[in-house]
Amino acid sequence: MTTLDPANSTGANATGAAATGTAVPAGARAGEAVLPDGRVRVPPRGRLGFPPRGRPRAPQEEQVPGTPARAPRGPVLLPLRRPRSAADPVLPAVAPLLAVHRAACPGGDEAELLRGYEVAERLHRGQLRKSGAPYITHPLAVAMILAGMGMDTTTLVAALLHDTVEDTHYTVGEVRADFGEEVAVLVDGVTKLDGSRWGDRAEAETFRKIVLAAAADLRVLVIKLSDRLHNLRTLRYRPAHKRAPYAKASQELLVPFAERLGIHVLKREMDDLAFAARSPDAHAATERAVRAALRRAGAAFAPAIARIRAALAEHGVRAQVRIRPSHLYAVHVSSGGDLAGLRPCEAARLLLVVDGSERDCYIALGAVHAALHPVPGQVRDYIAVPKDNMYRSLHTRVISPDGDPFEVIVRSEAMHPVAEYGIVAHIRRARDDDAATADAVAGRRDLAWLSRLLAWQSNAPSADFLDGLRADLAAGHVAAFTPDGRAVPLPEGATALDFAYALDPGTGDRCIGAVVNGRLAPMSVQVRSGNVVEVLTDPAGSPSEDWLDFAVTVPARMHIRRCLALRRAEEAADAGRRTLVRALAQRRLDLLAAEARGDSLAVARDLGYGEIEQMYGALAAGALGLDDLVARFTRL
Repeated sequence: MTTLDPANSTGANATGAAATGTAVPAGARAGEAVLPDGRVRVPPRGRLGFPPRGRPRAPQEEQVPGTPARAPRGPVLLPLRRPRSAADPVLPAVAPLLAVHRAACPGGDEAELLRGYEVAERLHRGQLRKSGAPYITHPLAVAMILAGMGMDTTTLVAALLHDTVEDTHYTVGEVRADFGEEVAVLVDGVTKLDGSRWGDRAEAETFRKIVLAAAADLRVLVIKLSDRLHNLRTLRYRPAHKRAPYAKASQELLVPFAERLGIHVLKREMDDLAFAARSPDAHAATERAVRAALRRAGAAFAPAIARIRAALAEHGVRAQVRIRPSHLYAVHVSSGGDLAGLRPCEAARLLLVVDGSERDCYIALGAVHAALHPVPGQVRDYIAVPKDNMYRSLHTRVISPDGDPFEVIVRSEAMHPVAEYGIVAHIRRARDDDAATADAVAGRRDLAWLSRLLAWQSNAPSADFLDGLRADLAAGHVAAFTPDGRAVPLPEGATALDFAYALDPGTGDRCIGAVVNGRLAPMSVQVRSGNVVEVLTDPAGSPSEDWLDFAVTVPARMHIRRCLALRRAEEAADAGRRTLVRALAQRRLDLLAAEARGDSLAVARDLGYGEIEQMYGALAAGALGLDDLVARFTRL
């Protein structure tokens, strides 16, 4: 597995050398003209069904004011689609990207990747970052991060083009025509919605758009995370007052996505960079304390490692034993900021990577417990019950020969790439096996967290969507079970009511109690990992206002609110109808007959209501005058 390039070198900004030759390549589209220098002049295209974009926006605040906001209007000049020979010069700026991609994906389409760079460079030409660097260095850096993780050519091309639709006059339709449907879907997925058109709803609807795009292809989120990682790396160039809010938003909305996708190599770095921007003093103090603790880690862990290796040999298990430092933000959170006398066991863990099967992992765990005294109740089995993000390992806590408790993680060599790279490892593995399988993995919707988001997002108004997203992503992991053994993933703090709604909204609506581990329990009881929960229902049951006091999950709370709102609307409509019946009866008019003839619906439509129930509800709420409404019925 190619590792993430920490330096993320982007090279110098350079202009691509054009291909030579004037012959029109095979399959050239009608209307394309070949220029003397060998490039193809592509005529401006229509929007291909896309709505007008309105006034173009400048790139996000990374662009220096006063520099050209975007490439001028006009046709985009694309390089010829032809293989490059060994004699062709390679652009210095893109050479590192090509080298990393070649090493990770020997069968990648380098010509297409170079073409994507040349188009992006031409479109962003004249734009600068806050650092003063050419803007193209940003998409190139994003592509380098993705190449370091071993992503495919299509993803890298989309990364190079990911800001072109947002910050230039290039359109999604043109991306589709020039680079194909797959690249266009990825670029469109990460493109922000226009704030001038969406107003205050832009941020919420942009994230909703990302979630929906990720349902079709999770690479959208992988590109977005890499984009945010590079922006965090260069956050020092932003105005000081904007750094902390940007870092806070990253930790609340983007870092959790990295965790949900299992891409811990991104999550750890994003966490630490955001931590440094939000709390620079605490970050510096943590860094000093961790560095000092890790200097003593080799000697501190040596006796435990010796015992573990001896026990592994006795049990016939081959494994690498490594000291695994914790990232700074994790140490800060676990220590509560109290760093005085930070010990090596608090700044690092032991990682056992087993050369064998799942069975060998359990044997290795037994060997660890034979060598060192385990802390009771501290074994967590994520092999039998993987996390939502596909993470699989065994975690335990043991006492060192010196009396210090520390954590040990056990996983197989096959589990290790997934533990580090999550969905990226699955995409890579599937791509190596079969392209169709890779498509299935990229668009997998069996991830429980993604299914939850898709289930409730469509019912959430823009004003509530971001808060719901933060709450859903911030939650921890609990795995409870139905009596027939079905695992139900829930966030930490979830109750039996949340469990019922996780099974099915109808089950949640009719819930009246639960049986947890064989004991009767109220709906408000908190569910813990390993609990077996049976939901008790009543056909006549329905949500009540007090359920919102102990419902935790976003889907449950939204469904309860929607049911209560519907009930209130029905009650208001019924009250308004009764009022109107009495008023019309005094004039010897029959509302039931008017409804049967369609007269009531005609009056409602004339007043701007889609249904008669809405008109009756408005009457009950006082938004519609009774005298005016009666007069309308009298004139029928």
